[in-house]
Amino acid sequence: MSDKDTLFMQRAFELAQIAEQHDEIPVGAVVVADGKIIGEGFNQSIMLNDPSAHAEMLAIRAAGKHLENYRMLDCTLYVTLEPCPMCAGLLVHSRIKRLVYASADLKTGAANSVFNLVANDKLNHQLDVTSGVMAKQCSELISAFFKRRRAEKKAQKKASQLTD
Repeated sequence: MSDKDTLFMQRAFELAQIAEQHDEIPVGAVVVADGKIIGEGFNQSIMLNDPSAHAEMLAIRAAGKHLENYRMLDCTLYVTLEPCPMCAGLLVHSRIKRLVYASADLKTGAANSVFNLVANDKLNHQLDVTSGVMAKQCSELISAFFKRRRAEKKAQKKASQLTD
C-alpha cells in the first residue's frame, strides 16, 4: 500500500458518498493509468434501472473510452468494496493489471472473500490485488447505509400496519 493508493481510494470514497446521496449502495471506483484517473463511477443500478451499472463497470467503461481500447493492461482499479463476480469477470476480461479494494464483501466478494476470480489460474489473466486501503471508512459508510435502509423499511412497515 502506498500514499498513491490512499489518494486514489479517497476519490473512490467520494464517489461512494455521491452514490449514497442518490440512495444507491455507496460504492465508488476509479481507474488509474500513469498516475492519473482515466475513468470513474459510482453505483447507479437503481437510477439507471440497470443491474450492471456497478461502480466498477461504469469506471471501466469510461476508461475504455478514454484509452480508445478495451484492454487496460497497465491500469489499476480502486474500488471501495470488493468486486462481485460480474465485476471480477470484467476485470479479468479488461486485463486490468491491479485491483485495490477497501472493504471485503463477505456475501458476494469475488476477489478473495467468497470466490477468487481475479487470481484464478484457470483463467487467462490474473490481477495483483491489494485490499484494506481505507477499509474502516468505506465499511462504515456501507454499514451505515444498510442500517438506515433497514430502519426506513421497518418504519414503512409499521406505518402501513397502522393504516390497515
